[in-house]
Amino acid sequence: MSASLALGDIFRAAGPAWRSAHAGRLPLQQLKVMSAIEHCRTAALGGHVAACGDCGHWRIAYNSCRNRHCPRCQGNAARTWLAEREADLLPVGYFHVVFTLPARIAHIALQNKAVLYALLFQAASETMMTIAADPRHLGARIGITAVLHSWGSALTHHPHVHMIVPGGGLSPDGRRWISSRPAFLLPVRVLGKLFRRLFLTRLLALFDADRLVFRGQLAPLADRRAFLRYLAPVRSRRWVVYAKPPFAGPKAVLAYLSRYTHRVAISNRRLLAFNENGVTFRYKDYRRDTAHQQQVMTLATDEFIRRFMLHVLPRGFHRIRHYGLLASSSRKASLARVRELLNVMSTPAPEVPETEPVTPPPCPCCGGPMVVIQILPRWCQPRGPPRATAPAGGSP
Repeated sequence: MSASLALGDIFRAAGPAWRSAHAGRLPLQQLKVMSAIEHCRTAALGGHVAACGDCGHWRIAYNSCRNRHCPRCQGNAARTWLAEREADLLPVGYFHVVFTLPARIAHIALQNKAVLYALLFQAASETMMTIAADPRHLGARIGITAVLHSWGSALTHHPHVHMIVPGGGLSPDGRRWISSRPAFLLPVRVLGKLFRRLFLTRLLALFDADRLVFRGQLAPLADRRAFLRYLAPVRSRRWVVYAKPPFAGPKAVLAYLSRYTHRVAISNRRLLAFNENGVTFRYKDYRRDTAHQQQVMTLATDEFIRRFMLHVLPRGFHRIRHYGLLASSSRKASLARVRELLNVMSTPAPEVPETEPVTPPPCPCCGGPMVVIQILPRWCQPRGPPRATAPAGGSP
């Protein structure tokens, strides 16, 4: 077991052979993602050399790829995003709601990612806003932060949307804050029925507008009658919507969001081994009881890479979206009104610099200041060890 194993290590070792075996069949976006992860924090992207002004210890740091699919790069992005979102938190309970596509629909979504992932967001958010606005339920305009996940814990294709929803909303006239019940937001069976109707109605409209593609085993679905027969079973089945009781305060919401907002498919800490047997990683088996959910799986390396590639997002696709009170166009005004009604002070948004300066961490040997003494262009290694000591005020 290697604590330092990263996805990039696997791609660098097995990626060239995998791409060669699938030459001519891989989308350009997948090739770009593989290249970025392989080159992340290597000489290919350049970097800098830092030296300690006290003991002379020196260290090379290579640049990150900053690709949103790279496990190494998403930690800083998540922390920055969460710091910005902290100002949006309200002093109310927050619910976690999940909308999942049935397996038959997921098969179609895999070949039509941009269109059907967008439809998933649209149908799920409209379902929540419609039922919440109904006087028979909450009778209020709510706010939603929604995050798309396309994977299960074992990297299988399992598209679903996670939503974080404040426990209440503004009355239609905007004069009152209407709180939800302590451990109940909206009826999940009602949500499931409306979600199913909205999604299937619009899915058929996409078909009729010739906006869906069908390849391989799904090719026969290009015929409308075959397409309708394929959808028949999911029309009569219950579409499950999952809802959890409120979190224990705003800090718990942020901690939870940090695990969901900036991650694709798998994190490096779940990787356990990479050898001739394949890739071994941890996953959760939700069919087991809570005490035995943590399991270990080994996949052949080619299969591991194939599964990861299932979750490469379409270029420019936004997997974090906000609706209702949290929609970007009206978020500041809506939150100010809610805080006024709840009689609480607003939290100033943290100032995030446009460019983050390079600040090397302290020297691991003596704790002294590390100073950047050399900038490395792409594909370049340092010409040799820097001087034994570096002046504290030295320039790159």
